[in-house]
Amino acid sequence: MIVYIASPYTKGGHMENVCRQIDAADEIRDAGHLPYAPLLSHFWHVLIPHDYLYWTEMGLEWVRKADALVRLPGKSVGADAEVAEALRLGIPVYYDVESLPGTIRVGAE
Repeated sequence: MIVYIASPYTKGGHMENVCRQIDAADEIRDAGHLPYAPLLSHFWHVLIPHDYLYWTEMGLEWVRKADALVRLPGKSVGADAEVAEALRLGIPVYYDVESLPGTIRVGAE
């Protein structure tokens, strides 16, 4: 499955939030899915800044391409909007990687 990761970015430390999302992406990939980590755009923004709406609109476009969404903990208006869009479209939302159906653990027999 293509799994979109929704999580806080502007609340708290940006790099801490990016690292948390990358950790989740790695776990999702190890579980046999294809993660999409939108906070990697942090590095794009550092090089070529865009306004908040630019990033949130692109995030919602990616949500529409996903088979599932994983929502990491923390307050976030943007991540909440991504969850709402997924639910509106009937895309399942999970609150931890282990809940994703059909996970294949790397090294599992």
